[in-house]
Amino acid sequence: MIANLLTALRLALAAPVALAFALPGVMSAASLIAIILLAMATDVADGRAARRFGTASSRGMLFDHVTDFIFVTSALAGLAYAGLIGSLLPILIVVAFSQYVLDSYFLFRQKSLKMSFLGRWNGVFYFFPLVLFSLAALEVLPTTLSEIISTGGKLLVWGLTLSTLASIADRAIAPLRE
Repeated sequence: MIANLLTALRLALAAPVALAFALPGVMSAASLIAIILLAMATDVADGRAARRFGTASSRGMLFDHVTDFIFVTSALAGLAYAGLIGSLLPILIVVAFSQYVLDSYFLFRQKSLKMSFLGRWNGVFYFFPLVLFSLAALEVLPTTLSEIISTGGKLLVWGLTLSTLASIADRAIAPLRE
């Protein structure tokens, strides 16, 4: 129950974050950072709460992963809409997540999602460009520092684009290894 409430809170934060990235000025950068950090905290806490209270389930895991997918993909799409990043990463995340769900349930006939090592870490790191771009938008930072942080965010997006492509390829050839 508590775990699902934490996940639901993160899901409710997805639209405001995506909107804030797509339309800068809708929300202050400080508020945006606070919301993203809250979403990240709920992502850590929901799994811990489910395990602690004995409520972990495959449905809860699916809810958590779908929520993460919606949160990061919509936020990255907002960044793409604003012209801060290209649209390739959000598109690839849709492909990778679809492949993850379909492979888990239909190809591998699992009762719960089957994570890959690379896919798991991609899922964690998809949150970090959101933090970097919201930090870069803070008006209290010197322009040079904001530009460095923004460049770091863009480089991270490219790295995640490559690792997402690698994850898609890895899942595609996984049945050949089984």
